Amino acid sequence: MKRVTLLAEVQQDVCRGCKVCEKVCPVYAISVTDRKAKVKEDACRGCTNCESRCPFHAIKMVKREKPFTIGVDASQYDSGKIRELCEKAHLNPEQVICYCVGVRAEEVAAAIMAGAKTPDEISSVTGIRTGCTIECIQPLLRLIQAAGIELKRDENGWQWYGVTPTAWTLPEDVVQKYNKRGFYFEEDKQLLDRVVHTNPKGEEKK
Repeated sequence: MKRVTLLAEVQQDVCRGCKVCEKVCPVYAISVTDRKAKVKEDACRGCTNCESRCPFHAIKMVKREKPFTIGVDASQYDSGKIRELCEKAHLNPEQVICYCVGVRAEEVAAAIMAGAKTPDEISSVTGIRTGCTIECIQPLLRLIQAAGIELKRDENGWQWYGVTPTAWTLPEDVVQKYNKRGFYFEEDKQLLDRVVHTNPKGEEKK
């Protein structure tokens, strides 16, 4: 759950229409037309990405007159299917995957089950990726892939670039090469698998 209290506000006399804000917004809440950026107020999740990356300092975050809360209640969805999807993505449903906002894997799984299909759609309803907007993209992409949804990156945007290798997908030649240099890939994977398959009572699935 995230309480959205901020709103991006564009100073039209300063904006040069460079489109940096458009490229970094995780929920596509800002776009440029006629060389001026405009914010869809209802869609903005107050992440500050546009403000912090605008090269002309044309965007300020202001307090919303009417803050609102976003989030997905995972308890409203089939817990078995949520667990199945999360485990397929090598995540525990209870695992916090967005440390800025506190979004858990089960909330993202529930959002996908509710019909969200893209990172921006999921960010919009759960709040994931609306804090630092960086760290949580990987587990988010893994959950989308685990649901069998094809990832289609916005070639004109800088929102995300693709899935990075994990303990489960590292190429075998990389594993073999670095195992000899003091890395413990197999042990890491076993530990991570224990985390994935531990239930709320602390019991490990056999």
